[in-house]
Amino acid sequence: MATAASVLQDDKIFIGQSVEPEYLELRLANRHGLITGATGTGKTVTLQVLAEGFSDAGVPVFASDIKGDLSGISMQGEPKPPLVKRAKDIGLADYENRAYPAVFWDLFGEQGHPVRATVQEMGSLLLARLLELNEVQEGVLNIMFRFAADEKMPLLDLKDLRAMVTEVGNRGKELQTKYGNVSAVSAGAIQRRLLVLEEQGANNFFGEPALDIRDFMRTAPDGRGVINILSADKLMKTPRLYATFLLWMLAQLFDKLPEVGDPDKPKLVFFFDEAHLLFSEAPKALLEQVERVTRLIRSKGVGVYYVTQNPRDVPNSVSAQLGNRVQHALRAFTPIEQKGIRAAAETFRPNPKLDIERVIQELKVGEALVSMLRDKGEPSMVQRTLIRPPSGRIGPVTAEERRGLIDKSPVFGKYEELVDRESAYETLQKKATEAAAADEAEAKQAEADNNSWGKVIFGRGPRGGASMGELIARDVARSMTRSVVTQVKNAIIKSIFKR
Repeated sequence: MATAASVLQDDKIFIGQSVEPEYLELRLANRHGLITGATGTGKTVTLQVLAEGFSDAGVPVFASDIKGDLSGISMQGEPKPPLVKRAKDIGLADYENRAYPAVFWDLFGEQGHPVRATVQEMGSLLLARLLELNEVQEGVLNIMFRFAADEKMPLLDLKDLRAMVTEVGNRGKELQTKYGNVSAVSAGAIQRRLLVLEEQGANNFFGEPALDIRDFMRTAPDGRGVINILSADKLMKTPRLYATFLLWMLAQLFDKLPEVGDPDKPKLVFFFDEAHLLFSEAPKALLEQVERVTRLIRSKGVGVYYVTQNPRDVPNSVSAQLGNRVQHALRAFTPIEQKGIRAAAETFRPNPKLDIERVIQELKVGEALVSMLRDKGEPSMVQRTLIRPPSGRIGPVTAEERRGLIDKSPVFGKYEELVDRESAYETLQKKATEAAAADEAEAKQAEADNNSWGKVIFGRGPRGGASMGELIARDVARSMTRSVVTQVKNAIIKSIFKR
């Protein structure tokens, strides 16, 4: 058995020992990767081992922590006998327990720094998926985004979006010629979906200050990369929000980071746990976006590692981009599961000395089939590997330990206070207030005009003279007097001539 001299050696991360040491080469780490295996087979420990290796190499890391176990990486581990024995068995000469620099994040702001995004940064495509809109409703949402941009009304939080839905819904006929048909039914459906989203706590996510993705790309004073840990145990109760958030982060990285080609080591590495949620029931347009970002973000110096239970959870178009692979044990109790194991075995470069399908089912906890990219980017022959023990704690931190790390974080105070500046909601409220004031002024003016005419007709005239009413009454009286006199005169004349 070859001896692994160090956890980090010659720009390579030591993963574990097979018939030889298994390494992940840093210059090929941005070619992405896949970590799979059934629950309880060691995926989280493998993720921790890789995160520690990247940190030692000065590469910042982002990882979602589904069960809370990954948070222990921020604390020094204990030299437990099984871990010490494994280190000795695989020839790990410099194994030691130590803590790693970590920053905690939380969309709900409870177990880490708040993570926020504005509605307009999220974009209509991801938001439509988050709201589970159909094609017609998505079209109406696109119109709302376009109308808001044309009117220069920023969409920052959910109340901005709700106000814009109401505005566009009320002005549907007026906007139809410029933007297309806006159905009141579709606008109402979007409002209902937004209400559901608010109930799930999404109003904590949308707003400002929005996350600066560059805050994920920090190094500690000792040169190690900071490990950013997203608390996702509560977030997993709203899986669509979780998936949309991860896709938004990928899009932000792709849009904001410069092209760097193939660097000697990644600028940032992402680990997305429960990756199947990214692709579950995703529309074709969204899958195409994920594939495009996964394929092209490599040139930004970003490595993306998907963590899930079965390789079939990841679409073939995305799986083809994942060169570095670690496969933990899978169990097969049904024909469908057996088919899944066969498909998993076929993703590796064959090893004539291994029956891969059989080995996948025999792997023990802490063992995995490993195939990493080598030389010019070709995958290595798959090997049965004993994963090295992590240096940080295996298991979660306590609430007090977490609070202490948050208070000492380099970004503490930057995101804690919510900022509510003038945006679409305030602009539309201001317009509504001005319109109401104008209507009220017009009503008062009309009432004043009516009162003025009443005074002219029934009150005193100018300079104390007779009013118009008095003049009319006088004319009527005179006319009636003349009529009566004429009638009396005619009656007398008729009487005289009759005699």
